[in-house]
Amino acid sequence: MSNALKTSIREFVEASFLFREGRNGLTNEESLLAAGLIDSTGILELVEHLETNFGITVEDDEIVPENLDSIDLIAAYVARKHGAKITGIAV
Repeated sequence: MSNALKTSIREFVEASFLFREGRNGLTNEESLLAAGLIDSTGILELVEHLETNFGITVEDDEIVPENLDSIDLIAAYVARKHGAKITGIAV
């Protein structure tokens, strides 16, 4: 998976949510929910960002922590969605 993808996601998360907690950093594995960085409104902002900037469609049933709870999980999710688009297989 591309480091550029993780960097792009990190930049959005840090710019949009990290300031709210006065934190200095976030690891790629850290849970955004457990850290209190993102709430239900934040998830909607994140989904909009992913759809707009990565050209994917996030289905309602895909809005789960397994896809959107850390930089690593989000990047893997986006990569899977792009793989499905490229191969024509529905995710």
